[in-house]
Amino acid sequence: MNVLFDDSVHVHYGQVYVTSGDTWDLPLPRNAFRGQLNGLCGAADAGRLFLVTGLHTGDVGFRVELWDGEPTLDERWEEVVEVSFTPSGAGVALTQWAGERSFSLNLPKADYRVRYCARGMQAGRDADTLLEGPPLDVYCLAFWAAAPAPDRIVRQTSAVAEYWHSARAKGDW
Repeated sequence: MNVLFDDSVHVHYGQVYVTSGDTWDLPLPRNAFRGQLNGLCGAADAGRLFLVTGLHTGDVGFRVELWDGEPTLDERWEEVVEVSFTPSGAGVALTQWAGERSFSLNLPKADYRVRYCARGMQAGRDADTLLEGPPLDVYCLAFWAAAPAPDRIVRQTSAVAEYWHSARAKGDW
């Protein structure tokens, strides 16, 4: 396993993104979640991921990993979804709200399966805004080479995750 990023990321509106290729346009939720079951990691907008956090505004812990094969599911993660992702070109970045800041990820161009995991998502949602102190919610994106497959909800334990999955199912995005 190779760690591509491990730090805090500042979020607004509970959003952070993965962008790729020559265009760094941020995904829109209605495009990112089109045809998906999960409401936490939108991957329907080619070359982009739309990631939902519990915290509305402030810093969340964030880690991005690249694996040689499918990682074992860690029981510490409370929320887990999986999607497929293919970068739209060279250059992949973890990008904050409105493109305020981007963190380059050394992710080769390939077809990937992505596991988006969360811990403390409900605590982040309950706090809403965190202007100082350690992050309340922590996230991990784990990438491994795999053929494209439909998205899936692996684990859902919090009310906030249930809300976003339900909103996606109703087409409220």
